[in-house]
Amino acid sequence: MAHINLLPWREELRKQRQREFATIAGGSAMAMVLVVVYVHMHINGMIEAQEGRNTYLRNEITQVEKKIKEIEDLEKQKQQLIARMRIIEQLQRNRPEIVRRFDELVRLVPKGLYMNSLSQKGDTLTFEGVAQSNARVSAFMRNLDDSASFERPSLEFIETSASKSQVGKSRKFRLSVKQVSAQKE
Repeated sequence: MAHINLLPWREELRKQRQREFATIAGGSAMAMVLVVVYVHMHINGMIEAQEGRNTYLRNEITQVEKKIKEIEDLEKQKQQLIARMRIIEQLQRNRPEIVRRFDELVRLVPKGLYMNSLSQKGDTLTFEGVAQSNARVSAFMRNLDDSASFERPSLEFIETSASKSQVGKSRKFRLSVKQVSAQKE
């Protein structure tokens, strides 16, 4: 006799396929959740690593900026020291020059002319004194003009006054002259 299966086999096959589908769908969903969690954790790890590198770079940049600031300060100090050294060198070079100028002034002052004061402002010397005559002041100015150390003498004023202690009249004068620097000579 032939076997006839009267059991609802299609129904059982459908339930088995639904169970298999549900198992595969659940497994796939679980795999997807695991993949998403892994990707999320991996990306968070990469972000944390990058933030760590950024923090390290910020710290290094801060240290480099401090070093740059120190270098700039040292550079300023160096420039100041170089400027001071140049001034000291210039003073050392000019030190014998003042002695030479005073020595030359002694030779340039004619007899009958006396200095009361001498002042210096920059490279300009101002003389104040008394002379026996206007010719003595003119001779002094000519001597200054002929000198290699001085140039452009300029008479500011000359004033005649009667002196009680002397028999004649004396002339008070003020004149200024430019000094020629040692490099020009």
